[in-house]
Amino acid sequence: MGTAERREAPGDGVAAHASAQRIPEARDRDIPATGSETADERDAQPYYRPLWVEEPAQRRRLPDPVRTAAVRAVLIIAVTLIQAMVAFLCTLTGSWLAFPMILSSVASTVVATWAALDVWVTRQVWNQRDGVVSIPSSTARALRRERRRARRQARTTDRTQEQIRNRSGTGQLSHP
Repeated sequence: MGTAERREAPGDGVAAHASAQRIPEARDRDIPATGSETADERDAQPYYRPLWVEEPAQRRRLPDPVRTAAVRAVLIIAVTLIQAMVAFLCTLTGSWLAFPMILSSVASTVVATWAALDVWVTRQVWNQRDGVVSIPSSTARALRRERRRARRQARTTDRTQEQIRNRSGTGQLSHP
């Protein structure tokens, strides 16, 4: 496949530039292509394409307090799993260390559960205090629209009443 047949990667001007400068090859390899360079010389030019294409993140980054709680929970859970495995292996070998390791594994499991709950609670607290993202639903939007319409109508009614009051006596020389 020649360079002209390659598809352009999104946001990559190199492929478009290379394919624009490319002279179409002759159908038969024995017949030289029209132009100053031969087909072999054009194929020898390196074509660099990016290894990956940057894509925008699908989700937002976790807030700092939630991220630190999550990292702490992952570390605690990893240590707990290692402790449980050591306790299991010590039990299989009949080592004296088995009983203390089982006790510490139970305590570590309690701490790991607390750490996982801490992530959940920290996330809920952060969302309640700082993380309110105002994306109104269609219902809220419709209610706001109705309220705006009612306020507008009330203002126009007030304005017309004020104009009627202003006309009814001021600026007239005689009363009807």
